[in-house]
Amino acid sequence: MTVVTGGVVAATSDDWDGLWADYGESAEANPAQEYRRRLITTRLAPAPGARIVDIGSGQGDLAVVLAAMFPAVEIVGLELGASGIAQARLKLPSARFVQTNLLERQDPGDLEGWATHATCSEVLEHVEHPELLLANAALYLAPGSRLVVTVPAGPRTAFDRHIGHRRHFTPSSLRAVLDSAGFVTERVEAAGFPFFDLYRLVVLVRGRRLIEDVRTGNERSRLASSLLATFRALFRLNLSSTPFGWQLVAVAHRR
Repeated sequence: MTVVTGGVVAATSDDWDGLWADYGESAEANPAQEYRRRLITTRLAPAPGARIVDIGSGQGDLAVVLAAMFPAVEIVGLELGASGIAQARLKLPSARFVQTNLLERQDPGDLEGWATHATCSEVLEHVEHPELLLANAALYLAPGSRLVVTVPAGPRTAFDRHIGHRRHFTPSSLRAVLDSAGFVTERVEAAGFPFFDLYRLVVLVRGRRLIEDVRTGNERSRLASSLLATFRALFRLNLSSTPFGWQLVAVAHRR
């Protein structure tokens, strides 16, 4: 990945292909991902014939869910990592996945102003200039397009830092990023209390041990699998709008 600091593009130590290789399988099994997708799909509400851009589409897991839930829409994914693009194309051949660095100047070509809806899930915390990423992604959206964003709130854990979280957000800081990127923010909600927050506390307590567990596959033990299944069930009881939630979800539209 590259980031822009003071107008200068500089490389960082982020290795997205390596992270997908190490943690892609764990991300698929993470009940928090399923929870976020429910938050997104209930707010996105695309009509038949809509065109959705998934900003930072990763391995295509969210795109697969969107295609299953809204079969009458077209989907494009924008992703930096080559391995993520390759996996996404295998999972969802009907969609179009474009490898691009959204922190650099864009040439969307035939995709300029293409989308009517957009998603950006768990991406902005990974970059130094999230407003630049969203402003560049906006070139792919038609005026008035609806955007649904999720980002983490609450404390950063050792695992968060390991996978490249540069910051966590508050409702006001997320709103400021959206506004700066040229979007009109309709609402920012905190979600996840109490069980998502409890899950995040478990990750916080596990600390660096979780990094090694995921790398070696120990998180797929019988006990770990049972714990994840328990959280998956409990997440259905989370409050979707609460001052105490450590998951943020925003709805905005392009000016």
